[in-house]
Amino acid sequence: MKPFMDKDFLLSTPTAQKLYHEYAADMPIIDYHCHVSPREIFEDRRFENITQVWLGGDHYKWRVMRSNGVEEKYITGDAPDREKFQKFAEALPRAIGNPMYHWCHLELKKYFGYEGALNGETAEEVWNLCNEKLKEAGMSVRGLIAQSNVAFVGTTDDPVDSLEWHQKIKEDPSITTVVAPSFRPDKALNIDKAGWKEYIAKLAEVCGCEIKDSAALECALASRIDHFDAAGCRASDHGLDYVIYRPADRAAVDMVFSKGMNGEALTVEEVELFKTDLLLFCGREYAKRGWVMQLHYNCLRNPNKKMFAKLGPDTGYDVINTVNCGEAVAGVLNALEETGELPRTILYSLNPADNQLLDTIIGAFQGTEVAGKVQHGSAWWFNDTKTGMQEQMTSLANLSLLGNFVGMLTDSRSFLSYTRHEYFRRILCELIGGWVENGEYPADMEMLGGIVRDISFNNAARYFGIGR
Repeated sequence: MKPFMDKDFLLSTPTAQKLYHEYAADMPIIDYHCHVSPREIFEDRRFENITQVWLGGDHYKWRVMRSNGVEEKYITGDAPDREKFQKFAEALPRAIGNPMYHWCHLELKKYFGYEGALNGETAEEVWNLCNEKLKEAGMSVRGLIAQSNVAFVGTTDDPVDSLEWHQKIKEDPSITTVVAPSFRPDKALNIDKAGWKEYIAKLAEVCGCEIKDSAALECALASRIDHFDAAGCRASDHGLDYVIYRPADRAAVDMVFSKGMNGEALTVEEVELFKTDLLLFCGREYAKRGWVMQLHYNCLRNPNKKMFAKLGPDTGYDVINTVNCGEAVAGVLNALEETGELPRTILYSLNPADNQLLDTIIGAFQGTEVAGKVQHGSAWWFNDTKTGMQEQMTSLANLSLLGNFVGMLTDSRSFLSYTRHEYFRRILCELIGGWVENGEYPADMEMLGGIVRDISFNNAARYFGIGR
């Protein structure tokens, strides 16, 4: 029996062990999509206790607690931090087979030196250990980033954001990690969501212009894209319920815009043609600036309406959706490709059944600007499990070129989540090592090591232009 999470955790063959320890483990991290706060990076926030850095804003952990019958006051409510931590510690042992169990113990081991298992009985010991450790100099936000060997952080930012904290980071020579904004224009596209009209007014105020039609809206977004570009932005990110492709002429788009501004009811078709027009416009703008376009889709948002009314969005109540978007994804890519305006694009579906679909779509829209111009993104959200990553990478290997994959991201709000890159790299090396041990690929360690290093770091560095 192997020890619990020893140095060869998830690495069952000599080849996998060699690939991880000699090629993957020490590579820097490019966390090109996450939700951490640039303000907390600049201000070098310190955390008073493990609950603040671990449970605050982490809906992955909230779902674990809810699934164990924990009252909401211990999750998002006003219960004391020590009691919240206790409830989580009591729930965690039930998460056998869940990546949360692995992530938590990787974080406890790396950042706090804890080698044991967290549970209700050890909670007091772990609480005291972590809180004492958090007082040390290297445990501030910048210290956590530095000891994690993070070279690049891509945050997620709204078009109306002033980006003042990114500018301050850029001007601070003591911050050596590159921290760049990513353009997230969802609120401008979501004409069917509450608050859209008010958001357009805010966008107009920030841009200092009047937004009276769709052309003016596009002009305003282009202005904000320029603002982001000047701040070092390298990527956009779109969180789509599902990918749509319903092209229409300017008159039709303007009609929908006017109805939205007047608060009139919109049909599904009207919403889709409006979103299609803006998505294609944004794609063309990204291509002009050499940005990467990221499309996340197939999430069913907030099906529990009672809890949505109580807690709002992004609190752990979203689920996988099963909309068939293949034709629409291809339609969007083709529309941009036809005019020579297809940017580097990463596609993520929350539905794992889309793996093979995406791996065939990307093969139809590659280019010569960079190897793997159109990417099937890393197993996302509910899929970044051990099996989810194995299945995503196996599908990518079967139908495309795994060696050109841009690798892992945290998609996290926590500064302790960088061990997810370690988790991914171990799974990657185990997968490749198994193929080699089974005689499916030559035991050429120079070639294999290069592939592992590329997927761990180099491919993303090239793809996002880091170091140029």
